[in-house]
Amino acid sequence: MPGRVDDLVAPRLLGGETLPFAPTPSASIAGRTLQESTYAQRVIPRRLPENAPNIAIVLIDDAGPGSPTTFGGEVRTDTMDRICTEGVSYNRFHTTAMCSPTRASLLTGRNHHQIGNGQIAELANDWDGYAGRIPRSSATMAEVLKQYGYATSAFGKWHNTPAEETTAVGPFENWPTRKVLTDGVNSKPSLLRR
Repeated sequence: MPGRVDDLVAPRLLGGETLPFAPTPSASIAGRTLQESTYAQRVIPRRLPENAPNIAIVLIDDAGPGSPTTFGGEVRTDTMDRICTEGVSYNRFHTTAMCSPTRASLLTGRNHHQIGNGQIAELANDWDGYAGRIPRSSATMAEVLKQYGYATSAFGKWHNTPAEETTAVGPFENWPTRKVLTDGVNSKPSLLRR
């Protein structure tokens, strides 16, 4: 029957697993001594099928959806047109009319107030919904995709770290290197790839 609570909850993963996945146990057998022990390389299970798609998420700040030709506008956007014709595109995303909250909502799939981003990062404060920090209980899409084996990266403006945390001494847990990236080398967000 439609409208049941079960219809609103994501289905369990195969094998009843939850995210984050449990660590893969060692394949080695420990004996009483090193000579009695057997070493075997652990095999990390592949969680993506061979034909898993690449995922690109593009957020363009300060441009109305009617501007690019991709969505019926007059501004030629040949590359974006080509990307959209080769995949799936959505054009009904709720924006907040501010960059930090919109970006945080897109990255997590949650309401901006629920994830502490009720306003731009420079104005973060101690009020509930306005702390400017995506809580650890709200994973970004990149954090979930990494669990499945995707390599993730991000390019462009981040703007989701409170201003007082954007110094050379951190703290770094709200930087994109912790929220989006696989290798921690790059420092900006918006593209997720396999």
